[in-house]
Amino acid sequence: MKKLFTGSIAIVLAYFLSTSVTFAQLETPQPSPQGSVTQRVGLTTVSIEYSRPSVKGRKIFGGTLPYGKAWRTGANATTKITFKDDVTVQGNKVPAGEYALYTIPNENEWTIILNKNLTLGGNTDDYKTTEDVTRFTVKPIRLTNRTETFTINFSDLTPATANVELLWENTSVKFKVVTEVEGKVMKQIQEQVVNGQNVSADMYAAAASYYYENNKDNNLALQWIKKANEKDPKFWNMHTQAKIQARAKDFKGATASAQKSIELAKAAKNDDYVRMNEQVIAEWAKAK
Repeated sequence: MKKLFTGSIAIVLAYFLSTSVTFAQLETPQPSPQGSVTQRVGLTTVSIEYSRPSVKGRKIFGGTLPYGKAWRTGANATTKITFKDDVTVQGNKVPAGEYALYTIPNENEWTIILNKNLTLGGNTDDYKTTEDVTRFTVKPIRLTNRTETFTINFSDLTPATANVELLWENTSVKFKVVTEVEGKVMKQIQEQVVNGQNVSADMYAAAASYYYENNKDNNLALQWIKKANEKDPKFWNMHTQAKIQARAKDFKGATASAQKSIELAKAAKNDDYVRMNEQVIAEWAKAK
């Protein structure tokens, strides 16, 4: 009888243990799921980690989120923005690192805050301005299209800049991130192309393209792209050479380079470059 009783206890205990394990492993969707977005801006990387609440029929700004009160800019944990290198955010210098992204919404103006404290989450009443790295104001934009789920993305990209855009309900807010490109690229060109040894065709072509795209010394750009094409002619580099020659008003040379680019593009079965070269040849014929 004692053995039977002991066995029964063991069975009941096993049942409760297995049940608790089942409950511990239960997984359900989060009301505000975790999201992240990463963007290469210039020569650095900017990443944002945040949670994404939805409107669900509520009035958000001036309602669920009162005007004039600090917001974690998402839900759950603190929204975190990370800069791999030093940047300028809306005209303010910000060192490389991880920061909390807080905002203070108002009807006609938002305050954007980058803060050192990453632990507050929704406890924004404990937020301290002394831990701010920077703060600035921007104007919100009223949208006709509705964004149901809070979204952060990057927009208006250029070779050195991007806007961080916050979208929710019928509101858009943007702030600009500027990265250092010119100094870094020019240093690389000086070290690896101007003073470099055994410079590859790709390096010459990259330096030439940068000079062309940024309206720098056209003669140097032409020297470098010619060296690239002498080492390893590619249809895209021949097209760049043609454009650099055309900028120098050498339309005869530009046309010859474009014709060579067409030959190489046809061999590579790249119709896009064939078409682009034919278009510029027609334009240059009128400019002669």
